[in-house]
Amino acid sequence: MHKMNFHYNKKLKPLARQLRNNSTFGEVILWSKVLRAKRMLGYQFNRQFAIQIPPLQRGLGGLNIIVDFICRKLKLIIEIDGYSHNFKYEEDKVRDEKLSKYEYNVLRITEHEVKYELDNVIRTIENRIHELEQSIPPTPFGKGE
Repeated sequence: MHKMNFHYNKKLKPLARQLRNNSTFGEVILWSKVLRAKRMLGYQFNRQFAIQIPPLQRGLGGLNIIVDFICRKLKLIIEIDGYSHNFKYEEDKVRDEKLSKYEYNVLRITEHEVKYELDNVIRTIENRIHELEQSIPPTPFGKGE
């Protein structure tokens, strides 16, 4: 298990801001109704977050990417796949595999699911969060102590 820290990639900030300003309808719905303001089981999510991850080892370069949504505490990334992703399956698969090597858990949801099956999407995210909570080491103090 690798304990890797990542940093916000300031060089990608203008692109991340542009993506936030041009969000897809599915991203807007998920952000405004589900993930914003710690609405998802009290976890903080960031949208269009630019990650810079250092290399794991020699020969395995780091990553500089922008993810749709991230919960940094759980290392959960949520990607909303619209029409363009129909043509990027292999590219997305390689990206997800790289993120997995850094212990990120990627959950891909289609734009269609967000638009027409939001309740199922919410249950899917909640279930994934509950699975990931099992791997968080307990803290010596409870919240607010």
